[in-house]
Amino acid sequence: MQNSQALLSSVQMARFVARGSLRLDAVVPPEMNAEALSFLGQGVPDVRYGTPLAKAYADDSFPRRLLAVPEVAGALHSLVGPEPTVDHHAVHVREPHNGHAQSLHADAIIDVRPDAFDVQLMYYPQDVTLEMGGTLSVPGSHLRRINETDTGRYQNLLGQDRLVCPAGTVVFVHHGIWHGGRRNDSDLTRYMFKIRFNPTVRQRLLWDTTDLDDPQVRDELVTEFPWYEQASGRLEIYNRVLLWRELTGNPTFDADHWATRVSNRPQEAAI
Repeated sequence: MQNSQALLSSVQMARFVARGSLRLDAVVPPEMNAEALSFLGQGVPDVRYGTPLAKAYADDSFPRRLLAVPEVAGALHSLVGPEPTVDHHAVHVREPHNGHAQSLHADAIIDVRPDAFDVQLMYYPQDVTLEMGGTLSVPGSHLRRINETDTGRYQNLLGQDRLVCPAGTVVFVHHGIWHGGRRNDSDLTRYMFKIRFNPTVRQRLLWDTTDLDDPQVRDELVTEFPWYEQASGRLEIYNRVLLWRELTGNPTFDADHWATRVSNRPQEAAI
């Protein structure tokens, strides 16, 4: 499943840690997109929770071939490592002129792990226009822990991302990101296939680390988003630093001295 040429870079990983998502535009070939549209409306047979990826899907099945697309395989390996387990999958279908939008929510109702994360793959087999709705997500929200629909009363947040993308786009999201499916105001049925993956190895240095010391890594990690208030934005950056320390195994990494200051607990007694 791994393709070493398609592993994420350190800058891309830092961008995922900051945004909570990674978007790969039009990486799935047109013939596969056409195939997906021919059967997704019928659903995909269930997979038992915790099934190893190698056993979850038959070799010639569509999900297996989707996960073998080099960019998809490389990103999945970089984020959760080799042979994750499949938590669950689902096909989301939104009929034409469907006037109901999902409440803004996070999927992981009790998942507050600070040092590990699941990822969800979201695959869009057709062009998604603004009129078709797509998936709304809030960049940088994934480390702000909520109890599923705590954010459901919010209709719009400054800087939110309403997905518009070409056919064959795959988006990986952190399990904690705030998101919701939008209503479909178009004349077309909209399809999205998602799979949630659980890591089985420590998520440390699983990507192409040749650019680990690139200054852009820090620049990505301190990115702020429009919905942050000044003080609360600092908390998001602090939490990113803690996650980056776990992902890299570097307990001294910091941005602007914030984590270093908070972890300062001298053990020497005063003389």
